[in-house]
Amino acid sequence: MSLHPTAHAATRPDHPAVIMAGSGETITFREMEDEANRFAQLLRARGLGPNESGGDAFAVLLENRIEYFTLIWGSQRSGTMLVPISTRLTAPEIAYILRDSEAKLLITSTAFTDVLEGVRAQCPDLPVLVMGGSGDEDFAAALAAQPAEPIEDQSAGVVMLYSSGTTGRPKGIRPAPPADPDPQAAIPLMGLAVMGAGMPTDGSMVYLSPAPLYHAAPIGWCSTAHRLGGTVVMMEKFEPEAALAAIEKYKVTDSQWVPTHFVRFLKLDPEVRTKYDLSSHSRALHAAAPCPVPIKQEMIEWWGPIVNEYYAGSESIGMTMVRSPDWLTHPGSVGKAIYGTLHICGPDGEELPAGEDGLIYFENDLLPTYHNDPAKTREAMHPKGWMTLGDIGHVDEDGFLYLTDRKSHMIISGGVNIYPQEIENLLVTHDKVMDAAVIGAPDPDLGEKVVAVVQPIDMAEAGEALEQELREFLAPQLARIKMPKLFDFRPDLPREQNGKLYKRELRDEYVAKAREGVDA
Repeated sequence: MSLHPTAHAATRPDHPAVIMAGSGETITFREMEDEANRFAQLLRARGLGPNESGGDAFAVLLENRIEYFTLIWGSQRSGTMLVPISTRLTAPEIAYILRDSEAKLLITSTAFTDVLEGVRAQCPDLPVLVMGGSGDEDFAAALAAQPAEPIEDQSAGVVMLYSSGTTGRPKGIRPAPPADPDPQAAIPLMGLAVMGAGMPTDGSMVYLSPAPLYHAAPIGWCSTAHRLGGTVVMMEKFEPEAALAAIEKYKVTDSQWVPTHFVRFLKLDPEVRTKYDLSSHSRALHAAAPCPVPIKQEMIEWWGPIVNEYYAGSESIGMTMVRSPDWLTHPGSVGKAIYGTLHICGPDGEELPAGEDGLIYFENDLLPTYHNDPAKTREAMHPKGWMTLGDIGHVDEDGFLYLTDRKSHMIISGGVNIYPQEIENLLVTHDKVMDAAVIGAPDPDLGEKVVAVVQPIDMAEAGEALEQELREFLAPQLARIKMPKLFDFRPDLPREQNGKLYKRELRDEYVAKAREGVDA
C-alpha cells in the first residue's frame, strides 16, 4: 500500500484530511486531492516545475488555514520548491526571502494586506495570488480554472525553510534532493514517525497541530500524518484551554508541542486543566526548544507516560528521540539518535568522551546546504563531513544526549562561559513567571553581564519586590557568577509560536542602549 494522500483519496475519499479546530471547517482526502491536482496544474501553467537546483520556488505567506495543504500537496507532486514565510516578518524581511529564494510566485491572503503593500514596492515584478483577493490575483478563481486531473510529469517537490533569524539574517536551508523522485515514495520522517514515535498506520490517527504551518515541525509532521491516512486537526492559533477542548472534541490521538505550550498549560487554573476528557490522547511529541525538567515531570504526571521528546532541526540532518519511560530514568535527556549518527566534538574537532560538553554533529548521507551562503555551510561542517545545528551538549554512558545551549547564546562574563538556558529553565518554574529570556548585555568591567528579561504572569507585580523574590529563588540553585545582574520585566517576549526566542532583538536593544550611554 502506498502511504500517500493520493492513495487515501482513492480508498477513503470521504475521510476528513483536515479539520480546523476552531471553526470546524473540514476537507476530505478526495477534496484535498482534487485541490492539490488543480494547484499542480496552476504551477505548471505559470511555468513552475522541476529544475537542476531543486525546483522552481514559490513563496507562501499565510495564516493557519485549510488551503495551506492544497499548496503543500500540490507542490509535492510538481517538483517545485515551497518556501514558507513567517507571518511575523516585516515587509523588508519578506522581500529579502523572496529575492534570496528567487521565488517566481507569492501566495498570500487578505490577512496580510498591510505588509503586502511594502512587499509589492520592493518586488514590483513578482506575481501574487491572494486568498480572498479579486481580479487576476484571486487565488480561488485561478485554482478553479484548472482541471483536477493529475499533471502528466509528476515528481517530488521539496520545502525550503528559512532559519528563524535569531542570530542574524535568515538563511534558506536547501534540502538534499529527494532520494526517489516519485512523489509517493517513502520518506525518512515517515519511518521515524512509525518506529520512533509509535504513530499508527491504520488511518486511525487524529493529529492535533497547534503551531504555525510555516515552521519545520508542523509542516513535516502534518504531512506525515496525511501520508499515514490520519486526520490533521489544525488550530488557527494556540490557546491552552482551546487545545485541551480540541483534544476532547475531536478525540485527538497524537499531538505536537513546544515547551512554552507546556508552561502555559501548567499555569492554567487546576479546575480548567482537569475538566476536559483527554482519554483518547495516546502520544504527545515535543521539541523545538529544551524543556525544563520540572515542567516535563509535571506534564508526565498529568498526561501520563505519553510525552515523547525529540531533537532535530529544519536542516533534517539527524534526530534523537526519547519516550517517557526512558526519560524518567534519564531526566533532561533528548534521547538516543534514531536518524543519523551522533558525534560530540571539542573546539579542535576531536570527539569527546561521555559526560563532556561539545558541539553536536550528525553524520548522515543526506545533508542540506545553506542557500546562497557557502560560508555558513562550511562553518556548519566538520572536516569528516558531519554537520552541526550549532548546539552544545553531551552524551551519557548509555548514549543519551543532553542539550546545554546554543553556541551562539553563550555569555562570556568575566572570562567565564555561562549558558542562559540553565537560568531560563529555573525562572519559568517560578509560579509568578510566564516566560523568561536570559541574554548577555555589554558591560565595561565584565565584557558581558547576565540580564534576565522576564514576563510575569501579572505585570502589576513587576518591580523590586518580585526581583528580590526571584533572586532568592535562584540563589540556592545558581553559582553567583550566573546570577542576573539586571531583571527587566516586560508584558511579552519576542518569541515565535514554535517556541524559539528572538534573542537577537533583545541583545541588539541592549547593545544600542550601551552605545547611547557611551555617547552620552
